[in-house]
Amino acid sequence: MVKRDAGALAARIATAAVFMALLLAALFLLPRVGVAALMALIIGIGGFEWARLCGLRLVHARLYAAGVVAALALLYAAEFYRDVFLLASAFWMIAVPAWLWSGVKPQHWVALAVAGFVVLVPAALAMVVLQPLEALLVLAVAWIADTGAYFAGRRWGRRKLAPSISPGKTWEGVAGGLIAAAAYAIILSMLLGGGTTGMAVFLGVAALLVLMSIAGDLFESAAKRQAGVKDSGAILPGHGGMLDRIDSATATLPLAAVLVPLLSHFK
Repeated sequence: MVKRDAGALAARIATAAVFMALLLAALFLLPRVGVAALMALIIGIGGFEWARLCGLRLVHARLYAAGVVAALALLYAAEFYRDVFLLASAFWMIAVPAWLWSGVKPQHWVALAVAGFVVLVPAALAMVVLQPLEALLVLAVAWIADTGAYFAGRRWGRRKLAPSISPGKTWEGVAGGLIAAAAYAIILSMLLGGGTTGMAVFLGVAALLVLMSIAGDLFESAAKRQAGVKDSGAILPGHGGMLDRIDSATATLPLAAVLVPLLSHFK
């Protein structure tokens, strides 16, 4: 069992490292249209997986994925950004918690199919709109919080966060994620010279993004649970599907695209 856990962790780390290297290369070396093409590929795969979670047949899942990519292309070309980010942020902050509270059920497949566009497209659009360094710093919040939550949960996890949705997540893990993100926000604020006020703002934004990342993780877990599957796919060793890799980012990126311009006042 120990060897199996170690092997799974090694595969997870290796996949994450490769994924991160490719993402960094794309963000800093490709033009914006190249980044948009990469995001289209990622959410195209994610859209296919989401459609399958909704119970759509293979041909319909492919059409759904094409629709997700087309929606991204249209919004990017029309430069219709801010309202999209605000709508997606409201979805994650209001609709998703209420949905999770009432339960995500198989009979919700139509609503889930519609929600998939809100889950995937605004996040991909935010990756294109944000500057490369901004996007990286935002993604780092979710990565750092996820790492802190993983190790804190394994070491001290006792009280389940949402046992009916994701039995492995604990309140201790949430605390670990928040602490790790807070440390990151403090360091970032000090490097940017934001002062005491800036540090408080960065801490607040980091905490909010962590909560959104948890919502993204739980919502995808709920979608998988109603579909009766453990992973959204098998394309990424150690992680499962594309959705399993980007679930937190889908919730944090739209809100970050709204907040990042405001943070410039505290640099």
